[in-house]
Amino acid sequence: MSDASEAGDDSKDSMPKPKGNRGISFLDFIMRIVAILGTLGSAIAMGTSNEDLPSFKQFIRFKAEYKDLPTFTFFVVANSIVSAYLAVSLVLSILHIVMSGARITRVVLIFFDTLMMGFLTSGASAAAAIVYLAHKGNARANWIAICHQYNSFCDRASGSLVGSFIGVLVFLLLIILSALALSRN
Repeated sequence: MSDASEAGDDSKDSMPKPKGNRGISFLDFIMRIVAILGTLGSAIAMGTSNEDLPSFKQFIRFKAEYKDLPTFTFFVVANSIVSAYLAVSLVLSILHIVMSGARITRVVLIFFDTLMMGFLTSGASAAAAIVYLAHKGNARANWIAICHQYNSFCDRASGSLVGSFIGVLVFLLLIILSALALSRN
């Protein structure tokens, strides 16, 4: 009977241990790169958006720039800060690939990822409201739609929103992945 119990003990010791969270960590790294591309692309697209309208007179020029609206400026700043954070967080993501059992740094990433997701969401949502007004206008407030005149400006602003909201979605997935990795430890 002792031989059987020893054999049972050996079988428990010889069972393969889980490999950890290396796959989750690698996916985390890839998703951070995707988020960097989305947020940095959004900041660049909005930051370089401007359009001049031709006018009947030589001396009068109508111009639309992102700097004209504080909401768009906040959008560019928010996307730039989040891009910089994501670049720095790649170091911790690489650390998680190497040391898949790291817990404290995962908690730190969950905290800052949540903070950055809120920051990015606020910037993207505010800019989305202005882009909507630019496309549709608001008759009650006497705001006219300007996108039929400033087509290029509105197209770039709308396109930059797509990249930013992709970043928000990636952050949501990153938080879920980090929580999953923590629960597996």
